[in-house]
Amino acid sequence: MTGFVERVFDNVWLAALVKVVAVFALLLVVVILLVWIERKLVADMQNRLGPMRAGPFGVLQTLADGLKLLLKESVIPRKAELGVYMAAPIMALIPAFLIFLVIPIGEPVTVGGTTITLQGMDLNVGVLYLLAMSSLAVYAIVFAGWASGSKYPLLGGVRATAQMISYEAAMGLALVPVVLFASHRLGGEVPLIGTMSLSQIVELQQGAFRGFVPGWFVFWLAPSFIIFMIAAVAEANRAPFDLVEAETELVGGFHTEYSGFRFALFFLAEYLNMFNLSAIAVTLFFGGWLGPTWPEVLPGWISALLPIVWFLAKTFVLLFVFIWLRATLPRLRYDQLMNLGWKRLIPASLAWLVLFTVVTAWRAWGAPWSS
Repeated sequence: MTGFVERVFDNVWLAALVKVVAVFALLLVVVILLVWIERKLVADMQNRLGPMRAGPFGVLQTLADGLKLLLKESVIPRKAELGVYMAAPIMALIPAFLIFLVIPIGEPVTVGGTTITLQGMDLNVGVLYLLAMSSLAVYAIVFAGWASGSKYPLLGGVRATAQMISYEAAMGLALVPVVLFASHRLGGEVPLIGTMSLSQIVELQQGAFRGFVPGWFVFWLAPSFIIFMIAAVAEANRAPFDLVEAETELVGGFHTEYSGFRFALFFLAEYLNMFNLSAIAVTLFFGGWLGPTWPEVLPGWISALLPIVWFLAKTFVLLFVFIWLRATLPRLRYDQLMNLGWKRLIPASLAWLVLFTVVTAWRAWGAPWSS
């Protein structure tokens, strides 16, 4: 068995194929569980039972809903731009899968003489890749609203574009201090040049501060984390920022004219993005797969699985925050949404970036007048 694994991962193409299939399967399972967990948690917060009939504790209800949508009639509007209309749900789904490929979910594992990284690919521009892939979701929503040939989806697509662009800017600015702080941890000769490799950022969060506080970036970059999480909730179109799907105002938003499985693809992409954004926050601010050290008496396979368990546990804690917000906060008005993005988050992220840059430069080179 060990020799077979070595032969597979020694071949670049086979290793890439195995990792892509594994990521695809993991994300599908996570989405099925996440939808069930959300329905159960929201039901519990509202003193209801939630799904109960399909499977034990209703855990198969998501599969039943997916099968129902798959078998439903798929209606295509008469005035739709057919090519773009059909492509929009796929365009929403593909970036959601591609984002997770660069996120390390566990410590590299050595099998025989082969080291297997538990990451689809380790890019040296991983942070930029995440921002680029997340911004592609805007095109899917715009194309879906425009290609439907109806006024309501068009209005929903325009509204979604303005929302996602405004919060994308705040999210990108919030991640710049992470790169700068990684350079401080690297201790290079040029302190303002850091690393954008996600695996290296996770490794830089090892150790402890004064012996008892983990070396996670969130303890030094709390403003970046807060701004990132607010922007992430808006990017994922989750409450209280779910004006893209404001039924009372826009019927159903950009996906009004979609039905059947194409309708399901948009919501599959939404839950994937929610999981991806939580995983990104864990990777950049909470040490990724890093966890408590255990004695070496544990079997090797348990030691290899523990980092994955820590990563998923941290991610689901942040997912609980997404669900909690949905169950407790009312939806914002659109003017409040845009004011928060342009007049609060972007100025706050710029001010924090300037302050952090000045402090970093001061620590690296001293005060300007000292020389």
